[in-house]
Amino acid sequence: MANRTNQLLIPEARAALEQLKYEVAQELGIQLPQDGYYGHMTTRDMGSIGGSITRRLVQMAEQQIMSRR
Repeated sequence: MANRTNQLLIPEARAALEQLKYEVAQELGIQLPQDGYYGHMTTRDMGSIGGSITRRLVQMAEQQIMSRR
């Protein structure tokens, strides 16, 4: 089992990030396991989900920055 070293700066954000993961996976047509064990998922699928999440988070941050101007 992998050790998690990344810690969220805002622990309350965990639920929002989990929801985002499921939304992105659904948009990509990737079925996530209900038991939470991702060991049978392909690296390509998990990378697609992670990359899409990153793109969406960057887009959200850019929108926040632009709305403050």
